[in-house]
Amino acid sequence: MTSLITDYTVYTKPQCPNCDRTKEYFDSKGITCTVVDITEVPAALEYISTELGYSQAPVVVNNTDGHDHWSGLRRDKLVQAAMSHKAA
Repeated sequence: MTSLITDYTVYTKPQCPNCDRTKEYFDSKGITCTVVDITEVPAALEYISTELGYSQAPVVVNNTDGHDHWSGLRRDKLVQAAMSHKAA
């Protein structure tokens, strides 16, 4: 059994407009993402705060390289992701 590797992981929380906008953007561009609710997965909250150093949702991690990640609604990063996805 193979597991599906998505392009990005989006760490979100409920009632977060920027989280919703980020997910909607990826969806509109055909970019696959795994959505993780940090209020339901304590290990995910610890990962984004302790290991990545973020305190604002959403946190987006590029699964293809693992080094590219950001926090908040970053239109520049979303456009860059869409352009990279289109080129692939």
